[in-house]
Amino acid sequence: MSSTRCSSPAAAAVAGGVSVRLQPLWVGLGAITVAFHLGLIFYGLAPALVSRPIHMALALPWILIHAARSRYEQWSGWGLTLLGLAACAYIVLNEEALSNQYGFIDTAFQMLVGGFLIVLALETARRAIGWPLPLVALAALLYGLFGDLIPGQFGHPGLPLPSFVGTLTIAEGGLWGKLTGVSVGVVAIFVIFGAVLNAGEAGRGFMNMASAVAGRLTGGAAKVSVISSALMGSISGSASANVASTGAVTIPSMVRLGYPRALAGGVEAVASSGGQIMPPLMGAGAFVMVELTGTPYTQIMAAATLPAILYFATVWMGIDAFATRHDLRPMAASEQPSGKEVLITSLFFAVPFVLLLERIFLGGVTPQYAASVAIFAGMLLLCFDVRLRFSLRGFAMRMGEAMVIAGRQVAVIGAIIICASLVIGVLSMTGLGVKITSAILSLSGEMLWPALLFTALACLVLGMEVPTTAAYVICVSVAGPALTALGLEPLLAHLFVFWFALLSTITPPVCGGVFIAAGMVGENWLKVAIKAMALGIGLYIIPLAMIANPDIIRLAYDPVAAIIDMLKVGAGLAAISFGVIARRAAWLRVALVIAGTLVIFLL
Repeated sequence: MSSTRCSSPAAAAVAGGVSVRLQPLWVGLGAITVAFHLGLIFYGLAPALVSRPIHMALALPWILIHAARSRYEQWSGWGLTLLGLAACAYIVLNEEALSNQYGFIDTAFQMLVGGFLIVLALETARRAIGWPLPLVALAALLYGLFGDLIPGQFGHPGLPLPSFVGTLTIAEGGLWGKLTGVSVGVVAIFVIFGAVLNAGEAGRGFMNMASAVAGRLTGGAAKVSVISSALMGSISGSASANVASTGAVTIPSMVRLGYPRALAGGVEAVASSGGQIMPPLMGAGAFVMVELTGTPYTQIMAAATLPAILYFATVWMGIDAFATRHDLRPMAASEQPSGKEVLITSLFFAVPFVLLLERIFLGGVTPQYAASVAIFAGMLLLCFDVRLRFSLRGFAMRMGEAMVIAGRQVAVIGAIIICASLVIGVLSMTGLGVKITSAILSLSGEMLWPALLFTALACLVLGMEVPTTAAYVICVSVAGPALTALGLEPLLAHLFVFWFALLSTITPPVCGGVFIAAGMVGENWLKVAIKAMALGIGLYIIPLAMIANPDIIRLAYDPVAAIIDMLKVGAGLAAISFGVIARRAAWLRVALVIAGTLVIFLL
């Protein structure tokens, strides 16, 4: 299996980081994308049937033309883009009239536009990330059209075609639903924030800070990867992009120091995967969770903090355990940055981050407004290089790069979310989600732990080829109600599903982060996956530990109980990690795993 199996052209482009095409067309289109989304924040939200179709229209050229792999794709991309722009414009220009139709199509032309938009959403997602998610959406659409032919409880009474297509395309029940609204109004803003930071010296600042903190320790190069990937992954929201960016520095450093290649790739894959669970940004998932649970962003961030710390602490302890088997030397003094360089480069991410958090927690503004303010601070910092030299030419180059990265990443995430919105729309119209919830309750005997295991398996299978956010949204839509019906508080159920949606980044047979890391390090992907699963054992255990120790997510309400639970779970994870990895007598390793399990789940 190829190490690049999971990487579509658009996904690979997102992962590519600084290697961008800075033609004026794409810089200009990126600037329009940035201006549009920032404008919505400062000048008020437009109607859903205006802002959301424009969001899709802005994404089309990036996916269908910019990421085209062949001459055929490029020419067909131009055709689809022009027709897509016309279809989106029809929705925008007729917003008021369409709103009064309440999702019922009444002309053949509207049916043609609606059908084309559905096909376009599927094709855009296919070109962005491959077949799996569009196939899931297509299966949902076929169920909506022909589910009345299915006997028994999983059938439905039937949906008139004008109502079915209309609800998905001219109302707020499908393509333009709440999930797309989150992409427009929140996710895009934080993607732009990350793009601005990545175009400047923030990435070097992350690496330098990590090197200063951990470079001199045993396994220092690996621990630098853990810290830098945690910081970068939070803003990139993509394990693949994180592996490609930080891994380009950390993997060669580990190889030079004599680390086994499989271990070097495994460390980077695990550390990069965890960026999506690391506050304050957590990629796109946190903002989708805000919409689905109704929980304020600050509470989600507080709830996710201690489990995320435990995850990276477990990786850190796993590196120490591997040090009992390999000579994991610290970084050479010549490779470590000076204190002055650390201080200067850290400013490039510290200033925007501090401003972001200050506006959220002290200013009392919304996260997206705070991020918008931080974006402008980051743009000002693009005027300076790593030596704090002011340069308008350098600013223009870095700003152009930021616009291209932002436009491209907003497009890829938008394509994913718009396609997933079709699935959510069909689930809502047909009641299939309720039926699957009932099936989970029935199969589990209405017992929580069997239901959790069914849900975890579903997340793993769906997440194998579907991006984390989409896998989370689909899984939580069908399994979330079952878990809450069995007594879990909604936020805990959502965090559980979100964590397990990440499993596929390091778990065979399809593990995107591992494939990319294996390709970069030049090692067999299965060897890298084995090391990654051992280091990332917290990804499998911590979601279950949150269920057994629910106070761990209540940092905002009961910090003492939360920290006590964190210390207990951390002790158990340390024992399990050393038992799985460290070179010790077999009986001692088994005893450590058993003791750690008992501490987490029974004490």
